[in-house]
Amino acid sequence: MELSCAMGGSAAAPPGPGPPPAATAPGGPGLREGEEYESLPSGATLSTHMVAGAVAGIMEHTVMYPVDSVKTRMQSLQPDPKAQYRSVYEALKKMVLTEGFWRPLRGINVTMLGAGPAHALYFACYEKMKKSLSDVFQQGGNSHLANGIAGSVATLLHDAVMNPAEVVKQRLQMFNSPYTSVLGCVQTVHRTEGFGAFYRSYTTQLTMNVPFQAIHFITYELLQEHLNPQRHYNPASHIVAGAVAGAVAAAATTPLDVCKTLLNTQENTALSSLNIRGHLSGMANAFSTVYQLGGVPGFFKGVQARVIYQMPSTAIAWSVYEFFKYLLTKHTLEKKPSS
Repeated sequence: MELSCAMGGSAAAPPGPGPPPAATAPGGPGLREGEEYESLPSGATLSTHMVAGAVAGIMEHTVMYPVDSVKTRMQSLQPDPKAQYRSVYEALKKMVLTEGFWRPLRGINVTMLGAGPAHALYFACYEKMKKSLSDVFQQGGNSHLANGIAGSVATLLHDAVMNPAEVVKQRLQMFNSPYTSVLGCVQTVHRTEGFGAFYRSYTTQLTMNVPFQAIHFITYELLQEHLNPQRHYNPASHIVAGAVAGAVAAAATTPLDVCKTLLNTQENTALSSLNIRGHLSGMANAFSTVYQLGGVPGFFKGVQARVIYQMPSTAIAWSVYEFFKYLLTKHTLEKKPSS
């Protein structure tokens, strides 16, 4: 999630008072045939949410990582003539032919290291707070206020872990990057810019993720009401609704993502053209810089790549998270002795 981005469990699933009852089948204790998919995870353990979230986060960020590399480059405000691309396909082809087959994957290791714990914390925090707050605001039901608060708090944790990884990743992704390894990038940035460089875009990231999450959940739930109103086990509905919701949210928040990329990469050519010395910091300065260099269109640089990246990423995150949550909870329930 850029929380992408960051997704919790299904916001429409009523938290319920406790775990769903196991039913005795001919083969022993387990799940009733036709058990509602979304009612199943209400009794999932903290470790289940963390494992499912970590797997979903890693899958989300790695499967589409080459497109994310293209997005970072296409958001460059003053790109090198050798790194000007008209489409995602052209960019990938050019990167592979001129810079090597593995160039679009540079920085994927730091993304995997960050995505696992970041998403584990996010999903665990979201699910726990969603259930607790829903019991307070709307006993036995689903509270949109609870979902919103839970998502916001979970985002704070997610971005606190993921932001340093984003800084390193985007610097490695840039064209003609001076950094050749994750460790070398970390050491150089820390030595020359200080620890604060890893969180220079943190407030922008949070500012971007709040509207992203709001748009994402609203769109996702509206589609779920039509595609899967009974909340049965229907992976196709998670994939379709997640992809559309991710695309809408990604397009709407692209201006903030452009500013975040500028703060993370400290694009030298762009800053030098405006005689900006030192390091750019703060969302207001980023907005002003983007506007001076690219006008209104500058805020939508890389929107195509961002949407193309976010659609499958969000679909993957929803489907993988819900599947592993379902699978792990089913396994736990089947291990319980029948009553």
